[in-house]
Formats: sequence, structure tokens, C-alpha cells
Amino acid sequence: MTSVRIDGLSKSFGGRKILHDLDLTVEAGESFTLLGPSGCGKTVLMRLLAGFDRPDAGTIRIGDRLVAGDGADVPPDRRGLGMVFQDYAVWPHMSVADNVAYPLKIARTAADERDRRTRRAIGQVGLAGLEARMPSQLSGGQQQRVALARALVSEPSLLLLDEPLNNLDANLREEMRFEIRELQQKLGITVIYVTHDQEIALAIADRIGVMDETGRLRQVGTPDDVFDRPIDAFVYRFLGVANFVPMRRVGATWLFPDGAAVWPGEAPGLAGEHATFGCRPFDIELARDGDGLAGVVRRASFLGAQMDYLIEAGGVTFRAATDSRRALDPAQRFEEGETCRLAFRGSQWFDTAVADIEGGAR
Repeated sequence: MTSVRIDGLSKSFGGRKILHDLDLTVEAGESFTLLGPSGCGKTVLMRLLAGFDRPDAGTIRIGDRLVAGDGADVPPDRRGLGMVFQDYAVWPHMSVADNVAYPLKIARTAADERDRRTRRAIGQVGLAGLEARMPSQLSGGQQQRVALARALVSEPSLLLLDEPLNNLDANLREEMRFEIRELQQKLGITVIYVTHDQEIALAIADRIGVMDETGRLRQVGTPDDVFDRPIDAFVYRFLGVANFVPMRRVGATWLFPDGAAVWPGEAPGLAGEHATFGCRPFDIELARDGDGLAGVVRRASFLGAQMDYLIEAGGVTFRAATDSRRALDPAQRFEEGETCRLAFRGSQWFDTAVADIEGGAR
């Protein structure tokens, strides 16, 4: 196990600054996920960690060792890390065993030791018995496991995973994210995982760092902290589907955009006259009568695990979701055109305009 410390890291390409004075510490044995939109600099950061690129400013330490910056530039093969790419990079003309053993062969590891470590790495990823197969005889998930075994065979103290599940179908992605998490916990190695997929990030991370389009870290915290207590509207928007509603205060009352509907819950303690109210689809509870915001169902879609609704209320359109077992109960299901009442079980309030949130909220 080893820690990673990044101080003041910056990197530009073609005059465009990708990373801006980034500071980050990943603890030894931690599974850390970097989450952010495409083009925010996640992969650039991984290449800097791996030693494929040099930073313009700042330093990188892996354990107690300075590997980049302040005159240091340790080559990739001497940083004690393994890396798995999005495209696997599995050699098509080599068997499973030969693919996995390749880093040890390049390092001129003795044959007996190479065979022992190759068999162990293949067993760690659940491919024992498939050593002689060629990549063309493997499924996408099995090829991904080959890439993982190849990264593990050198017994790295740090494993870098750059969106390794993107090329898998939905079922395999779900299966592999849990397998990666289980493997990390079993081996106790430090993992830095890059993704733009919120579900993967939440499933495998001890902590998450959320990056924005400018290459800055907006928030670092546990999955619960980042999801339930976002530091700003950008983080809230990025971690799942969200409704954002411009609200206006008149006296002590907050009004919805139609100017008539009144916020039914406890008023937030914001100083200004304008704010943005946010809620997730599952934060909305639907009823046919009683208190709550009056609305009309404009779309009802059965999505298997949930019922997805589009509801007009308060001069805006809300996305609401209900567990399918509950929604399929005739007493609980709403049809298009029906009136309903919306109660909000959870909410976030921001002193940011909706247009800024939808545009990125830098």
C-alpha cells in the first residue's frame, strides 16, 4: 500500500490549461474515484501520475518518493504502479498467460518466479483454467480481467484505472465494478479510478473527488457526503438526475415560477430574493389529494425498476420517480392527464441562477 500526494499540479496543452493548481491526497489502501465530465482533465491527471506526461508546475509524490516536479521525473516503469486503460490493450496474438506475464518478461524476471506470479494474478481475477486461451476466445469482461491481471502481476502498490469499464455492456459494467471493489479490498492496494459514470464512482469509492470542466476539484468526500451534502449546484447536478426550479421570495414566502404556488416546506435561510430549489426524482412523493404542490401528469413511463413521471406544477416541469412495485399498484399509479399532489421529501437550495447551473455553474 502507498499514498499519493499531489501539490499545485498544473498542465496545459496547446495553450489551453487543463489542470489548475490541483491539490489532492489519496491515503494508502484507499479506493479513490475521480469523477467528472469528459474533457475535464481526469485522464491527463492519470497520465501525469503514471509518468507518461510531465507537469508544467507542481509535484507528485507516491509514498515518500518524489516522482514528478522540482526536478524529478521518474520513468513509468519505476513508479511501482499498474495501469488499466479503457481499451484494455490486450495483445491479440498472445494467450492469456503470455499477456499477463509480459511485464515480468520485459523486467527479466526469472522464469519460475514469472510463472508463479502469472498464475497467481490470473487466479486473483477469476480466470484460472483459461491461461491458454487467446483474446478472441474471451468475452469483453474476460478481456478486462486479463488487463487487470497484467496490471497486478508486478505487485504494484498503486493501481490506476482509467475508465476501464466503458466498453462493456450494462450488465458486465455492473458486475465488474463490484469485482474491482472486492479485489481492491482483498489485496489492500491503493486504487485511483477515473470515470464519468456516477454509479460506478459511488459503488467502488471510499472517497470521491468531483472535477469540473475547468480541471478544478469542486468537492472531495465520502460517497454519502458528496451525494447528500453537495458543496454546490455543480456537484449536485453532476451526481444524478435533478430538478432545478427558480424560486422568488416575497416576504417570508418562497414562490414557484407561476407566482401563485407556495413552497410547502420549511423555508431555507437564504438572504437574497432569488434562489434555486433542487430535488431528485425520488425525492418527490406523489399523492392524489392532501397537502402539497398541485400538478398534472404529462408523461408516465414504465422503466422496469421504476415508474418515471413528467409532471407540470408551479409553472415548471418536474421529473419524478416511484419504485415500480409501488407504482404498479392501481391505487398508487398515475396515468397521463391525471392531477396529483407533490410532496418533497428532500431538497437542496442554492443561491445560484438556474441558467448558471444548467450551463455548468463554474
